[in-house]
Amino acid sequence: MIACLEFILWVFRFFMGACVFSFINVVICRLPRGESVVKGRSHCMECGHELAAKELIPLVSYIGLGGKCSQCGVHIPIRDFMVECTGGAAFVLCAVFYGIGKTGVISLRGLIVFLFLAVLMAVAVIDWDTRIIYDRFHMMIGILGVAAVWLFPEISLISRLIGLLIISVPMLVLAIAVPGAFGGGDIKLMAVCGWLLGWKANVFAMFAGLLTAGLYCGVMLAKKKLGRKDHFAFGPFLAIGLAIAAFCGEWIGNWYLSLL
Repeated sequence: MIACLEFILWVFRFFMGACVFSFINVVICRLPRGESVVKGRSHCMECGHELAAKELIPLVSYIGLGGKCSQCGVHIPIRDFMVECTGGAAFVLCAVFYGIGKTGVISLRGLIVFLFLAVLMAVAVIDWDTRIIYDRFHMMIGILGVAAVWLFPEISLISRLIGLLIISVPMLVLAIAVPGAFGGGDIKLMAVCGWLLGWKANVFAMFAGLLTAGLYCGVMLAKKKLGRKDHFAFGPFLAIGLAIAAFCGEWIGNWYLSLL
């Protein structure tokens, strides 16, 4: 019986994460269109059909509708479903990695990291679609960084201050020297994330971002889907590195420094 209740609680945590990332889907869809993300009913972008409550259940509604709008039959992007799945997995991972708080759901440390991952998801997908990283996302991460000063005291203020500059300043210099090398949104993203995560994790995040971007670029060049002078959004790859760094960037940084 206890094991069954524990399983139900973990399923509940998964769906809590999926619900939050379902809202992130709304942000991803509406923000680039200039629509409010808090006003107005959710609707089909093709026919305008307002979604009923039964069509708004994360994951379940997508499966029940067969991935199509109930009115016009247009396909709902599988990406929406994957974003919600990622949210559920992220919440569970944060609960496992950072522990369960007094509420029995997640600790405050885990909540901060989960919200950070939610913002990164919005950054990654919107940047992929539009090559824009909105300043409001930098502000949100900055607010989380302020809260992290108290919740993650093991990351010193010196480490946070160095993290603020160690990646963003070289990126800025390179962007000035080579126009188009980095976007302003990428630079500001690494600055605020450096304050949140500390310099060791931020350096690792940049390395991971460059590695994954390089792999993507290599594959696209091999398939002749990208030219050598073509540009692509770097934000999604930075988001991947930052998400990994939120869990193990500091540990990897300490491990590497111990080898020197």
